Amino acid sequence: MFDAEKFIEKSIAKLAKEIKGKALIAFSGGVDSTVCATLVNKAIGDRLLTVHVDTGYMRKNESLNVKKLMKQLGLNYRLIDASKEFYNSLKDVEDPEIKRKIIGERFIRLFEKAADEENIEYLVQGTIAPDWIESGDNLRDTIKSHHNVGGLPEEMKVKLIEPLRDLYKDEVRKVARALKLPVSERQPFPGPGLAIRIIGEATPERTEVVREACYIVENEIENAVEKKLMEKPWQYFAILIPIKTVGVHGDQRAYGYTIAIRAVQSIDAMTCAYSNIPHSVLDNISTKITNVLGKKINRIVYDVTNKPPSTVEWE
Repeated sequence: MFDAEKFIEKSIAKLAKEIKGKALIAFSGGVDSTVCATLVNKAIGDRLLTVHVDTGYMRKNESLNVKKLMKQLGLNYRLIDASKEFYNSLKDVEDPEIKRKIIGERFIRLFEKAADEENIEYLVQGTIAPDWIESGDNLRDTIKSHHNVGGLPEEMKVKLIEPLRDLYKDEVRKVARALKLPVSERQPFPGPGLAIRIIGEATPERTEVVREACYIVENEIENAVEKKLMEKPWQYFAILIPIKTVGVHGDQRAYGYTIAIRAVQSIDAMTCAYSNIPHSVLDNISTKITNVLGKKINRIVYDVTNKPPSTVEWE
């Protein structure tokens, strides 16, 4: 049986001993990175620099909310707006594995630059067990290269610290609850962000579409949960499928993209079952997305596939 309190105690002691100088943590504001930042902050205090990178592929108001969280937790932080840099790096890139690796390397180079400026030699990441399991190795097939594992460059100027590497998501949540963190029940959001919720090239224009669609999906599902119309899914979001189909907008022909809705239940992220969303909720989501996004989107579908055979994210 996993004991969160013992894990916290041992982790803080180990980190205090392991980190001799300054450390930088890659901070997304999710459960994993927030738990990591809290543990390291307790271990080394102001010697930790928390860095949040706005890649341009964040959800609506994401970076603003992350800034508020870092302030709330009393962290020493820095915000980096690298959206143009990430957009340029992914121009004409369609393969999801290449996307993930480009994003992973771009993150590391930004962190290395910040580390150089602050004389920092340690990089902390919120890597958990499913990340390195799915990224593959000599014994395992690569399901998908997580940006913080398979996307890491072969040579790095910083030493890597991964306090949660052997934990699964349900165990990380137990640690977050024990630490009384406000994000303990937050749904996962992938490191590559909305870039892997766009099938094919993740252009700035397509990103704005899926950002708005994800916002609507999250709001409508959370409203339905609050009204006790359904159980809260473990993860829920929208995917942009940039294949055009014919539709009708008002009394005019529309030729727009398709949005897929994905919602799943899981414990450890290794297996998932699709969520049973009431038709009334799906109807609200479909109506709102097509109304707000106009002619850009004219078809909504719901993904009823479990994991396996599919993964949670489409890319």
